[in-house]
Amino acid sequence: MQGHWRLFRHEAGRIAGPPAWLYVLLFAASQLIGHWSVATFDAVAVWLSNGILAAALLQLHRRPAVAVLTACFTINLFSNIIRGDVGMLLWLNALMNMGEAFLCAFLARRFCGAALDMRRPRRLLAFAGYAAVPSVALVAAIGFGLVMLDRQTGFTTATVFAIYSFVLVELLGLLLVTPILLLIARAHRFRGMTRASASEAVGLFVLMIVVTTAAFWQNDLSIAYLTFLPMLLIGLRLSPTRTAAALILLAGITGVATLTGHGPVHLSRLADVPGLETVSPMLRRMGGYSLYLLAIVATVLPISTVMTERRRLEERLRARTLAAQEARRKAEEAAAARSRFLAMMSHEMRTPLNGVAGFADVLAARPGLDAEAVRQARQIRESSDGLLMLVEDILDFARGDDLLTNEPLDLAGVARETVTASLAAARARGLNLHIDDHLPAQARFAGDRRALRQALHPLVANAVKFTEQGEVVVRLDRAGDGVCIRVSDTGCGIDPSILPDLFEAFAQGDASIRRNHSGAGLGLALAARYVRRMGGRIEVDSRLGEGSTFTLHLPFARAADVIPDVRPTEDDAASRDDAGHAPRVLVVDDHPVNREVARIMLEAFGCDVVEVCDGQQALDAVAQQPFDLVLMDVRMPHMDGLEATRRIRAMPGAAGALSIVAMTADAMPEDVNRCLAAGMNAHMAKPINQTGLLSMVNRALTGDLPVARVTLEAEAA
Repeated sequence: MQGHWRLFRHEAGRIAGPPAWLYVLLFAASQLIGHWSVATFDAVAVWLSNGILAAALLQLHRRPAVAVLTACFTINLFSNIIRGDVGMLLWLNALMNMGEAFLCAFLARRFCGAALDMRRPRRLLAFAGYAAVPSVALVAAIGFGLVMLDRQTGFTTATVFAIYSFVLVELLGLLLVTPILLLIARAHRFRGMTRASASEAVGLFVLMIVVTTAAFWQNDLSIAYLTFLPMLLIGLRLSPTRTAAALILLAGITGVATLTGHGPVHLSRLADVPGLETVSPMLRRMGGYSLYLLAIVATVLPISTVMTERRRLEERLRARTLAAQEARRKAEEAAAARSRFLAMMSHEMRTPLNGVAGFADVLAARPGLDAEAVRQARQIRESSDGLLMLVEDILDFARGDDLLTNEPLDLAGVARETVTASLAAARARGLNLHIDDHLPAQARFAGDRRALRQALHPLVANAVKFTEQGEVVVRLDRAGDGVCIRVSDTGCGIDPSILPDLFEAFAQGDASIRRNHSGAGLGLALAARYVRRMGGRIEVDSRLGEGSTFTLHLPFARAADVIPDVRPTEDDAASRDDAGHAPRVLVVDDHPVNREVARIMLEAFGCDVVEVCDGQQALDAVAQQPFDLVLMDVRMPHMDGLEATRRIRAMPGAAGALSIVAMTADAMPEDVNRCLAAGMNAHMAKPINQTGLLSMVNRALTGDLPVARVTLEAEAA
């Protein structure tokens, strides 16, 4: 608030505008011009001195401003002595000039901010209304009041005219000189703000000079209005500093022409006003000229500042738009880089886990292995499953939300897929893990398979982990227009104090170093996220020592039901096809460990297995011999699995309709979509297990896999 009432600039403020001595020279020059105008024409067109002094007080720091004020006061006194003023008038004229400039600068500092940024129309209007007009009016009232008291005279027509002329001339000087000097002092702010080229600016100045000279150096036509047209063009096209220079040039041309007896001002007829007989016609006509010049200044200068402000805002908008586009581009690149990183991390972690988990299954199923070795093999498998679960939770949490896809789902089938990963751990604990399906037979519901599986998986895994004895049940029911899935256990239950933060990331029931269970605390947070994304809600009911029940309310709409069919058992389907021959499976993978794991598991099911290392070898094998199923890796040298799948689909006959399943460590949602878009029937993420692999072989042999489709994007690729 103190800064608003400060007269001089703060000492720390940046110096702008001309130096102090130049203000003194301008003030002295304005005094000389005023003396010459009065002596020659008995009138003054514009009184410039006070506008110059007000600009100096606004621009300079305290010490140089005081020095300029003292020097200008001395010059004014000396000028009054030369003019012949005596007595009170000798001091009154100088004091009125100093007071008017002082008061104008003080009010401008208070009501116009720093009164330095005249490029904004609001501040320009505020300067005119709150600083220039009040200061001129107050000084005129005080000055003429003192004169009338000294001469002991009252208001006469001549006195009123004198006040009128004084106010116009002084106000015109403040409005013309002070804003122009302030604008010129900050000319650097207007660089690049003009739309006109240098040649256009010169042309506009030439046009203004020609029109103004033609209008004011003739005595026949009242065509002063023509000067508005080139000045408006200058205000619209040029910067405020160039517009200010044009105004000064116009004021010089019109002022000299008017004082020498030329121009439209002298065509006006003077009314016979009693009391003004002693006032010269020139002085009476100067009031009309002052109004003309005030109209020019009040019109052109605000227009110029408005256009400059508009261009500044447009430039800022363009800059911010470019910055926003650049930020968006960087964000998209960062998101793409994050997706690539997550996909690569998922792939690189799943590849070795496939060997660990696969060989653990193979060892556990080997005949003649003692019970302790089987237990150790299963422990390896459980540890790899726990590591895989942690990897998936971290990657899903870091990835964020993906778009959902609606497809007809067998919810009981999705539940079976989900609990498969926890069956081994449940059996090791002696738990009964089963699904209680109360949905209509063969019913299908529209939903996202992956999102539902990712929501159920941590609930089932936690139920098994925190249950020492009893059972874990996944119950499926209808509930209004959707479905209700409950995951119940007979475990230790949850402390009520933990329930409010249960679904927060990294929240754990026991985070101490003595806790009995491992985990990063991401499972329930991810489950809640997926449930919310599917438009549902999740509830929990738990009592210590009695177990917990997590309830998922999902707004899945009923889809078209499927027609029931009779399918062979797993043992029969996996061992022989319809013709009684062993199923032929082509395993395509560049990693020998992955091929060996798949071969051993498939041979245990009675399959005839052929191994190849890349997509080109897969094409050759499919072209040379028939297969019932192709297990296709994606990342391979020479030819990747996506391109190999597209080429197989382009083959004629039975080869083009072959069942192809992606068996890959690329397990992100976009990876699944790419595989299906390339023409694969299904996707199976590594690490694989015997149960999941057997289920996929059975589905392929019984025709239960989705129909392959190649999208336009895949064909274009």
